[in-house]
Amino acid sequence: MNPIFRRLVPALLLWMCSPLLAEPGNSAGWMSVVRDSPYWESQGVYSNIVTIRRWVLGESGYCSDSDRHILFNRRGQFLGYIDNGVSRIGTQQRLNEARASMARRGKTDNWIAGAADVTGYPFALACDQPHVDLNEAINRYLGSDESDRIWGSWDDIIYRSRDNPGPLHDALMLIYQTRLSQQRLQLPPELPRYLAGQLLIESGGQAQAHSSANARGILQLSTSALSDCGISASNYWHRLAQIDCALKLMNQNARNLMPAFEARFGELPDDKKQRLFTLLLIQAYHGGAGRVQALLSSEELSGPADYFARHHDRFSAGDIAFGMIYHNLGRDRLGLASLYYVADVQLATEALCATPRLNDDAFCHSPGG
Repeated sequence: MNPIFRRLVPALLLWMCSPLLAEPGNSAGWMSVVRDSPYWESQGVYSNIVTIRRWVLGESGYCSDSDRHILFNRRGQFLGYIDNGVSRIGTQQRLNEARASMARRGKTDNWIAGAADVTGYPFALACDQPHVDLNEAINRYLGSDESDRIWGSWDDIIYRSRDNPGPLHDALMLIYQTRLSQQRLQLPPELPRYLAGQLLIESGGQAQAHSSANARGILQLSTSALSDCGISASNYWHRLAQIDCALKLMNQNARNLMPAFEARFGELPDDKKQRLFTLLLIQAYHGGAGRVQALLSSEELSGPADYFARHHDRFSAGDIAFGMIYHNLGRDRLGLASLYYVADVQLATEALCATPRLNDDAFCHSPGG
């Protein structure tokens, strides 16, 4: 793997789906696949998407060779792969040949030819994509090298000293526990570890991470978000300020989404309800709380949520979160990148909690899985 960190940010997440996998809306055929999918097909989709994203992030499985595309169906089930052609046109031709072959062999009930601006089906995902080197990112987050350790102060928080710097992880926990004790946070107890996973995916823990969309810092916050947190331009890159701001934004999102969430999913068992709410908070961080609110309650987008609430015993919390997005692809600017982001955060969180430093820590064993 190239040792240089390859940042995964919202702009690059959109790139994942184009041009070989164009965003929804460019193909009526693609849209018909989504619209014709019964809601029950979301059973198992979360695990399936996490599996194919694991291959991409880990450069493993069918993505052990990065010069490949993998193909999967509307349930996220892996169907096969192709070796890339010598050109983008050649790769697209191979993808379409593979799609047609799968249809002939009964591996898919239909297929749609893709083009530069048309999404094909079965869906295709490039193995060679911008993504974080998780091992490097985790080492940076845990302060394995002294150069990655930090110290400083922010607002009423003082973290370590010049002579005794510490890891980002301890800084995140100090800020979280301080704000919790001040009764300024009402978040699911597992949220801190998923915020750590987001930090790994957003920036790999690099303080100067800067996206083409002008998102900044370890948590890739926009200028407007930083301003909402009362952070001056001189402190935009301040790592303690970034963590504090991200927690504040998460808390605002939780407060704004909770009424609609409770109205829709209030009857779910507590563990499943908490897990689902956490996944939706991750999605809200990526795509905006307003979009998640619409998935819960708008007349146009809430059909899947209504179905999953009535039949929640048939689906995992992850299946419900993904199903709410999948069955609305092409609406309200929802794309496959939205699914990939949540899956990548899950994988980063799992990798972090597999380290000797955190494997047995309460941080990785709070309720919510």
